[in-house]
Amino acid sequence: MKKDITLVVMAAGMGSRFGGLKQIEPIGPNGEVLLDFSVYDAVEAGFTKVVFVIKHAIEKDFKEMVGKRIANRVKVEYAFQEIDKLPAGYNCPAEREKPWGTAHAILCCKELVNEPFAVINADDYYGPSAFKQMADFLNSDTPDYAMVGFRLANTLTENGYVSRGVCEIENGKLKTVTERTKIMDCKYTEDDGQTWTKLPEDTVVSMNLWGFRTDVFGYIETGFKKFLDEKINVPKSEYYLPSVVSERIEKGEKDVQVLVAEDKWYGVTYKEDKQVVVDAITKKINDGLYEGL
Repeated sequence: MKKDITLVVMAAGMGSRFGGLKQIEPIGPNGEVLLDFSVYDAVEAGFTKVVFVIKHAIEKDFKEMVGKRIANRVKVEYAFQEIDKLPAGYNCPAEREKPWGTAHAILCCKELVNEPFAVINADDYYGPSAFKQMADFLNSDTPDYAMVGFRLANTLTENGYVSRGVCEIENGKLKTVTERTKIMDCKYTEDDGQTWTKLPEDTVVSMNLWGFRTDVFGYIETGFKKFLDEKINVPKSEYYLPSVVSERIEKGEKDVQVLVAEDKWYGVTYKEDKQVVVDAITKKINDGLYEGL
């Protein structure tokens, strides 16, 4: 029997390179945003609830432009990632402006999620097969976590460099994720372009599509307190979800299955990317992929 499974959507961040609120940038012919297509694919795959992690500052616009429409398809709840939402005994420094990172975003929805769940970025297009693979995994009885990875060549843009988590995989399980912050044309640089290192086109990279069991909240909570003890006064420090996953692997506490989607990933990293994404989504709609959206 299929279980209740939840999709957690990280939508609190503003698009710094793109400029403005990427999450509510119209992409489809009727004003749909990328999130509409991800939720459509997730619901088709068997997800039964969506939790949006947003900021109070964007709540009104987000609900008006996205949330209300999606609530017609699936149960929707909201969690709020605010910089002062810290564990008891910790106070947010007055100069802090930046959110505390993706792991903190997930911790903010702890009270709303009591079932296996997936995590995605609000402004990425993952495609139907990614959600189908993840739904099948979450409906299984394994205690493992999972990640849907994509082939590097299917995640690049012609309009600038990208940041990708390069995965090392052993026997279908994730071994390490190494963040490469400047990748272009399947090459990365660590010295601002003076030298470049080639990566195979079929290298599996993480696009922040994770699958978890609810025990992850305990791991995040413990790790976040440790993080705050060390870095609460470092203004731009962030506690990232891949760090939580990596620590579980290193300590031998969890296996993380790697599911690979062969579809092309789409996202609007730069303003110039938008037309490419619009054209790709329009073709998928014309091919009948999103009937009834």
